Amino acid sequence: MRASPPPLVDRAAGALMATYDRFPVTFVRGEGTRLWDDDGREYLDFAAGIAVAQIGHAHPRWVEAVASQAARLAHVSNLFSTEPQVEMAERLVALLGWGRAFFANSGAEANEAALKLVRKATGRPKVVAATGGFHGRTLATLAATGYPEKHVPFEPLPREFVHVPFGDPEELAAAVDDRTAAVLLEPVQGEGGVVPAPEGYLAAAREACDAAGALLVLDEVQTGAGRCGAWFAHQLDGVRPDVVTLAKGLAGGLPIGVCIATEETAGAFGPGDHASTFGGGPIPCAAALAVLDVIEEEGLLERARSTGERLMTSLAEAARVAIEVRGRGLLVGVELPPEIGSRDVVLAALGHGLVLTQAGRNTVRFTPALTVTEADVDAAVQAFEAALGEET
Repeated sequence: MRASPPPLVDRAAGALMATYDRFPVTFVRGEGTRLWDDDGREYLDFAAGIAVAQIGHAHPRWVEAVASQAARLAHVSNLFSTEPQVEMAERLVALLGWGRAFFANSGAEANEAALKLVRKATGRPKVVAATGGFHGRTLATLAATGYPEKHVPFEPLPREFVHVPFGDPEELAAAVDDRTAAVLLEPVQGEGGVVPAPEGYLAAAREACDAAGALLVLDEVQTGAGRCGAWFAHQLDGVRPDVVTLAKGLAGGLPIGVCIATEETAGAFGPGDHASTFGGGPIPCAAALAVLDVIEEEGLLERARSTGERLMTSLAEAARVAIEVRGRGLLVGVELPPEIGSRDVVLAALGHGLVLTQAGRNTVRFTPALTVTEADVDAAVQAFEAALGEET
């Protein structure tokens, strides 16, 4: 009798670099807010691929858009124009009310483009970012990321990145000077523990930039595309940045990244200053257009606000040991006491059929699809409470 092949998780360990601390589950299918593993077990997905499956898994509109575009045109490079890319750029500019777009393949690439752009646009070298901020894992975006312990293995990193405490407008203003090209912030720090910017903080950053002639860059890789209950989270604060970056949920599961800048700032880039072979390809852009259509037609911005409020309220009642439940829309974090590791809770939740992610050592993150229902929320909170009970 032929021996059965080893489990996929074991095969992965033998074939892939050990850059992920993977959980012992292999998913093979998804539909809506549900996932199924290779044993046929069903899970409620409140991770959505780390805030990526914005309209759920295998949404019919998304599937049709991807398949239809793949049957017509997959790739021609950015030496030529394609209809989906132009339509996507026009759509994003319309949602913002300003700007021009550059397409990449990820959030890190979008932020790389932003960092190059602000330096060229201002002629200045310095970028002010926040402790706890996360902007990517390339050398420049790692230097911008506010985790010194992540820097050490890869030093020396690019210079001229200064970090200030997140949420402190006075420290921020003091760091912005005539050498500062830009201030780079997240409206909600995602990887840093799901920490929303305090009220007035982004406005203070805008004022500090204006006073010094610097640019304001908002990293909306995780908060954008409706995640927080508005197309862009900064719109909830009434602040206009000079540059915005997007990725994650924008194309519903296909690789995409976008750097959008005001026309004045975007004008600093000319041919050859930046490029991407695959960025903004026809298929990811067709997928992203479908995502935006579904969000608009199904009223998912309002649903993100209402179900997000229900989720936070229910979690606060269920997770009695939590230090804090916080977030905006459907980007929600539960901060646990230091003695309770978030990975242990996430692993326990899998045992109860609930998929979550970590956001730091002691914060569990909830980022379901915007299509999530109230019944889904109630089921997720019940499963989380059971998982948390195993660890306390």
